This record gives sequence, structure tokens and C-alpha cells, in this order.
Amino acid sequence: MTTWQPAEQLLTHLDDAVPQILQSQNAEGRFGVAPWISTDQNVLLALAAAYTLADSRHCGSAAVLDAIARGGEALVADQDTNGMWEFRKKDGSVWGPIRMPWVYSRWMRAYYHIGKALPDGVRQRWEAGLKLGFAGIYDELEIIDTEQISEAEVVAARRTAQASQAYRFVRIHNIPAHHAMGLAFAGLVFEQPAWSERAAAYLRAVATAQSEHGWWEEHGGPVVAYNFVYAEALGVYLALTGDASVQPALERAAQYHAEFTYPDGSAVETVDGRNGYMPAVQLGNCGFATTSAGRGWLARQQKLFLDGGGTFDADYAAGMLLYGDGGPATPPVGARDKHDYRMGALARTIRRKPWFACLSAITTDIPLGRFGQDRQNFLSLYHDRVGLIVGGGNTKLQPLWSSFTVGNTDLLAHTPGDEDPDFSARTGLRHVPAAAEVSADDAVSQLVLHYGTGSDAVAGRIVLQRRSDDEMCIDLSRHGGGSDVQGHLTLLPGIGARLRAHDGTDQILGETAIHITAADTGWIEHRGWRLTMPAGSTCNWPVLPHNPYRKDGYATFEEARLVVSLPVNAAESHSLVLTVL
Repeated sequence: MTTWQPAEQLLTHLDDAVPQILQSQNAEGRFGVAPWISTDQNVLLALAAAYTLADSRHCGSAAVLDAIARGGEALVADQDTNGMWEFRKKDGSVWGPIRMPWVYSRWMRAYYHIGKALPDGVRQRWEAGLKLGFAGIYDELEIIDTEQISEAEVVAARRTAQASQAYRFVRIHNIPAHHAMGLAFAGLVFEQPAWSERAAAYLRAVATAQSEHGWWEEHGGPVVAYNFVYAEALGVYLALTGDASVQPALERAAQYHAEFTYPDGSAVETVDGRNGYMPAVQLGNCGFATTSAGRGWLARQQKLFLDGGGTFDADYAAGMLLYGDGGPATPPVGARDKHDYRMGALARTIRRKPWFACLSAITTDIPLGRFGQDRQNFLSLYHDRVGLIVGGGNTKLQPLWSSFTVGNTDLLAHTPGDEDPDFSARTGLRHVPAAAEVSADDAVSQLVLHYGTGSDAVAGRIVLQRRSDDEMCIDLSRHGGGSDVQGHLTLLPGIGARLRAHDGTDQILGETAIHITAADTGWIEHRGWRLTMPAGSTCNWPVLPHNPYRKDGYATFEEARLVVSLPVNAAESHSLVLTVL
């Protein structure tokens, strides 16, 4: 065990960021570049940290305080009568009014730290805007009685410190969790005990709702990016209140993320029901600084990030400095040469340096909303020299991203420009399994995916066989009936890198489409690896996802996957050999 003390490094990066933040502010108090959106004001918390931290070069700076004051007034000016802002995005799209949680929590925390330093008139306008917003947030944290007690008893329970034992919340979700964290500050600052009690009750309920494996369920399983939102909410709340009841949840969250982080620091996307692979070191937040395991994970992540030339974002540095802490740190599993972890029956990660694999057995019904993705892609494969090769995560309306498909893949596709598509299953195609199992035998890296039921049920099987440090065999097979069964490997592209193939293809990967067919055994070669494909395989580029964060689902070729597809016959196993060059 080591000791981790990151404060000096974090403060240097925060201080270095302040001049650019100040320069980005316009005469109306708005930060960032046009078009302005409410989250551009998130820098208020970073500026408040720089203004208040005694060792900061900007501590007590009049220019920083003036920027903070005008930044908050810009938020007041843009509020509607319900304390909402129009949810705009930088692409110009408009998504309706919202009490944006990330903005309200940072604005509220900035006020907590510097409110007394604001000029009287500014402080009054800030207070009016914050109270308007948090009154609505308080009402949004709806509650229902668990014991079928009367409304009068519920009201009475809300006034006691035992409120969380008297009722439960309608839903546990990342946005109200973040709202509750901000509400805890608002209740304390504005002397609203009902706000404080509801915030505490909600965040204790968040901690209780956590999976035994350290994540919070959204869309049928973990959602990596939003798991960090829950951890941050609990970590900041713990720093404010000292409520130790949420500590065990933070310990489990740290363990989960340690197990599901690739050796290069990027997050394992294979178990994620919402977001695809993000090729960057995931830094976490102050919620991880509360435990030895979390600090060990953070220490490794920060080192990877800085060694790669990264600069800490001002918001990250501020959050860590204000609410995190150094201390004893246990080295994470990502630093090991050999490791095997089972998340119950739901998933398995296998580290045999230089390889890292994840097999997921998390299945759900197809979500009909845009943000929950079809859980369709169940394997990821990483190598230390070239990073993630196979995998990349899930999407919608794109069956070629599925580990297996049964039926006609042409039946499911994204219609360009459609802002309200039908995400449901199509008759004649099964691209999402009904169930899955990871082999219980530690000596076998096997995943079985079940498509359909009854006489035409198909079970697709994936087996990994490590041949050497530089060679991995991926065996695909199937059992059961059904026609037109295909296996698919989604391969992470290197935009601007060459793709070569057995048929003479030698092309820079970009917007131009590529189609390769292997009449006999063939191969493709790309960004430091070669994949040998059996006869009948095809390779296609670009295979586009549906992007839920754009209203019309439009995706660019940078978001695409290189996909190898092959027919999987019931009578034989089909081997693809991956060699790192």
C-alpha cells in the first residue's frame, strides 16, 4: 500500500486554467464560445475553488470574484419562471426546458464557497435564482410511502431525521441523484431542513439501491459514465455531511471500476447499456478519493492521463481539491499481469498480459427509448500494444453490431432524418439474445448467447483461445435451428490508418466505403493487427451506429465500426485468428 497526495499537482492545473476561463467570458457574463448553453457556466465551481483555496495563485482575486458574480447573474437572466433553462446543445438543437442538474449543483456549490464575498445586490439576485430552482428540484424528488401509511404520517416523517425509513423514492436515477447532492447544499445554506432531509433520504436510497457488484442499474445493467455521476453525488454529499452510511457504496463502486478498466485507463464498454467505447483515460471523481481502493485506482488513472500528455480539466481539479482527499492507496487490479474476475453470472474480465478480455452475459429486452441501447455486443478484446481491437459497445437500429444475428439484417436500419424512429424488434430478425451465460469453468473463456425460444431457438457460442502473447483465436459456433445465422466482430477503426486485405485492398480508412469478401481464407490488416477470416466472410466499412444524442440519430464515419461478418453453420466451428504484429 502506498500514500497518494495529489493536491499540489491538481492545484497547478486548476490555477493554469483560470486565465483562459476568464478570457472566455463575454460582457453578459456568459462563458465559452457561441452558441451559449447553460452548462458553459459550470466553470463557476472551478473559479470558486481558485478564489477560496488558500494555496491558489488566484485566492482572493477581485477579477475572479467579479467573473463569478457576473457568471451567476447570467444564469439568473436566462431562467424562466420555473427556474428552468432551455436545454440547448452546441449543435444548435433544442430539447426543451430543464433544471439542468450539472449547472444547478455547481452554481449552488459556488455560492456555498463564496456567497458571503459577493456584493449585496448580486448575492440577493443569486439567492433568488437558486431558491427558485431548488424549490422545483425539491418538488421533483417525489416520494411514495413504503408502509401504506397516511399522507399526514408521511408529512410528519419528512420532518424527522428518520425520513428515509418512512418512505422510498419513485425512482433512482443519475439526474435526481445529482440534484439531491445540490439540494443538500441548498438546504444547509438557505436553512431549509426539509430540503436537507429529502436530499439525505434520497442519497441514502441511492446507496441502498446500488448493485452488490458496485454499479447502479440503468437500462438493465451498468452504465459506466452515469455510474460516475452516482459516485460523485455520494462523494460530495459525504464530504459535506460526514454521513458514513453512504461509504460502503463508494467502496463497492471503486472496486467495480477497478475491475472494468482496460490497462490503458479507458473504461470497459462491454457491460454498458448506454454509451459506447470512449478511447480516453477515465479520471473518475472525488467519490473515489474516500477509500483506499478508490485512491489506488485514481492514482493509476491520473498517472496514465498525465503520462499521455493530458491536462486536468479545471472542473475535475476543483472537485477533487474541494471534496476529495489523499491518503493510503491500494494498487488496482489494472496494474496486474494476471487477473480473473467474475461479476457473479453477469460478466467476466480476464487479464493475461498483454491481453485483456471482457465477456458479458447481461441481456435485456430491446429498450424502446433512444438512450437505452440494444444489448447486442458481448465481447471485447484488448492488447497492450494496440489497445482495444474487438468490441466498442452497443447501439440501436444496426444489427451488424450484434455478436450474432438470426434472420435478415436488412429489416432493421436507421432512416436518415427520422427524429422519432421505431426501435422495436422486427419480425424476421433476432439481433438481441434473450439470455446468455459465461462459462463457469475458469479454464474456458466461453460465452453462450440464446436467440429465440422453442424449435427455432439458436444458441451462438464464442470461445477465446489464447495461443501466445501475440495471437488469439476467436471461435464462433452455433447450436439449434434457424436459417441465416451470422456472427459479427466489431473492430475498432483507426481513422487515417491503412486497411490492407488479401484481395489487394490498400486504403486509408476514412469516408470512402470498403467491402471485402473472402471466397477462401482471407485476412485484413489494420493499425498493428491482422485478422485471418474463414471462407465466406465479409468485411465492411463504415458500419454506422444510431447516435441518440443527435435528434435525428445521425452518425459520422468517425463513430463507425469496421465489421467482419460470416455465416455460422450448425455443423462446424468457425475460427478467426487475431495476430498483433
